[in-house]
Amino acid sequence: MIITIIYEEFLFFHELSRDWIDRKVVYSTLLLYRRQLVLRYLSISSSVLTNKKVIKMSRPLHRGAPAIRVTSSSNDLLDSQVKEQTEKEELDRNQSSHRSRHRLTMLLLKSSLVVIVILALTGSFWWTLSISTSSRGHIFHSSRRLQEQLVSDLWDIGELSFGTSRMKEIEFCPGELENYIPCFNVSENLDSGFSDGNEYDRVCRQGSRQNCLVLPPMNYKIPLRWPTGRDIIWVANVKITGQEVFTSGSLTKRMMMLEEEQISFRSASLMFDGVEDYSHQIAEMIGLRNESNFIQAGIRTILDIGCGYGSFGAHLFSEQILTICIANYESSGSQVQLTLERGLPAMIGSFSSKQLPYPSLSFDLLHCARCGIDWDKKDGTFLIEVDRVLRPGGYFVWTSPLINVQSSLRNKEKQKRWNFVRDFAENLCWELMSQQDETVVWKKTSKKTCYNSRKSGSGPSICSKVQDVEFPYYRPLQNCIGGMHSCRWVPIEERATWPSRSNLNRSELALYGLHLDELNEDTANYRIIVRNYWSLLSPLIFSDHPKRPGDEDPSPPYNMLRNVLDMNARYGGLNAALLEARKSVWVMNVVPTTGPKYLPLILDRGYFGVLHDWCEAFPTYPRTYDMVHAEGLLSLESSQHWRCTMVDIFTEIDRMLRPEGWIIIRDTALLIDSARVLTRRLKWEARVIEIESNNDERLLICQKPFFKRQPS
Repeated sequence: MIITIIYEEFLFFHELSRDWIDRKVVYSTLLLYRRQLVLRYLSISSSVLTNKKVIKMSRPLHRGAPAIRVTSSSNDLLDSQVKEQTEKEELDRNQSSHRSRHRLTMLLLKSSLVVIVILALTGSFWWTLSISTSSRGHIFHSSRRLQEQLVSDLWDIGELSFGTSRMKEIEFCPGELENYIPCFNVSENLDSGFSDGNEYDRVCRQGSRQNCLVLPPMNYKIPLRWPTGRDIIWVANVKITGQEVFTSGSLTKRMMMLEEEQISFRSASLMFDGVEDYSHQIAEMIGLRNESNFIQAGIRTILDIGCGYGSFGAHLFSEQILTICIANYESSGSQVQLTLERGLPAMIGSFSSKQLPYPSLSFDLLHCARCGIDWDKKDGTFLIEVDRVLRPGGYFVWTSPLINVQSSLRNKEKQKRWNFVRDFAENLCWELMSQQDETVVWKKTSKKTCYNSRKSGSGPSICSKVQDVEFPYYRPLQNCIGGMHSCRWVPIEERATWPSRSNLNRSELALYGLHLDELNEDTANYRIIVRNYWSLLSPLIFSDHPKRPGDEDPSPPYNMLRNVLDMNARYGGLNAALLEARKSVWVMNVVPTTGPKYLPLILDRGYFGVLHDWCEAFPTYPRTYDMVHAEGLLSLESSQHWRCTMVDIFTEIDRMLRPEGWIIIRDTALLIDSARVLTRRLKWEARVIEIESNNDERLLICQKPFFKRQPS
């Protein structure tokens, strides 16, 4: 059997080098062949090990000579001794022969492993040299990655052939990396010459990722269930000190009260600048009776820039308003980390030099309350980026001491800065709706004709079609007005209000190149999927899982999951089904840069989403999601010739996931088998579940254990 595999390996690479020229066929065939070879080798190894165990179990049946009855006759005694000696020598010969055959089998197995690795490497190299010069570099890079994966898999199998009971596990990260976020290293950026706020940018250098498991802080505790966890969090779970709490200048940060082990957030206060009074003031400035009328005014999604600790969004959540916090990377006292710990949407993002990873015309309202951004800097480029992501007819709310009229009159520098922002907003065709105390509200125009009616040379120009990119991914900030060429230019007043907005009609779907039947089928499928997920997770969590014995799925509004990350969101079907099932969750819908670009559809349905490359780290702090969902992501990455390894993706999932958090992966049976083997190295508890309606796919459900850090 082993000789056959070696011979097939030689023939495979010979035929590959002679006939196969198409790169896509070569890559997919190499990947498929590698996985099949691994599975066949596993089968052989398991068979040998099983036989080895059988041999060990059968040895007692052959040990020692049969019982000899001793008589008084010397001849009988002599005959008996001779017979006993003969049988013993025969038994020893049999055992020696048996051991020799076993050693020969194991030696052949190990030798074949070495031969296969050598043939795989030399055969692929021979094939690489024989292809055309024009495509040699690209193919060699991808085939070398496949070789590395092949060697890694065969090495793991080799551990089985040596009798190792478990494969090498991924090690834990050092203690200083408990809040580790790859691609954010301020000191390295400063050394590289970044300054003026650019040192906080996301820079993914080669080798910035560390494939280790991030441990929680020393006294970490499982967060309280929503909605209790919205207002009370454990101090040990976040990197913040009491001094940082009390010296904070933001009004939402002052809504906190530090206790011995907990931080309590108050969404309402008797103070004049309480969050409830503040949001009520904004509604009145827009022309509404109160914040409960935001939905009727077309406001569903809000981007909160420099959000404090998310109290503004926490208050509006009860009004079905989805508010996402975005703030700079902070090594401690992080706004994003505390907001996510409260079960509220947040991610790291910066206005300093790059465009935000959202399409144009994505949000109904942008909010900045003492967010620390100097809107008058860089010739108004930051305001242009606000205009790009704001929908026609949307609102920009800014609260700052700079707006205070009395203060500005006494300070000429402040007055100059305020005048610049006010005049620049007018040149962007924003209407100044109201100004009260330190807060001002602008409304973006709903009419494109406004831009043509401006005075010649006043304000930024309109971007050309080449400049007006629909899907910017950390693209440099532009100094021209974007979104003007988009077919999605629809004023918020003309859009359906929430929740009808989530069900787009036939003509609206045509803007995204999608048919109504496709969306309806996706919605129906996810209704069933969510029902099955919940029924699977409930017994796994609350019945046979030892960490919370006797606990049951709490009734609404309490929920066993709150923060959900969908790594390949497609149309946002998981998000829609969870809300339809009245699950009190929010979903970070991620659209991979390598897949179909349906992010505008997700945002226009009233959900939140972002563009991301999963071969890079996601811009969030560790332990921020309760569940990670990935349907078809592994197939998508394998179709891209595995630009990064499955280990890279899975260690990133582990970093983002909270202890006792859940991973649900749905993909082809072959990829799920590979992923299942990898879960052992990550120390996840995993189960593979067959899907009745689809024999070609499997479901992998995993839970991340809670490993407590030991005192050093």
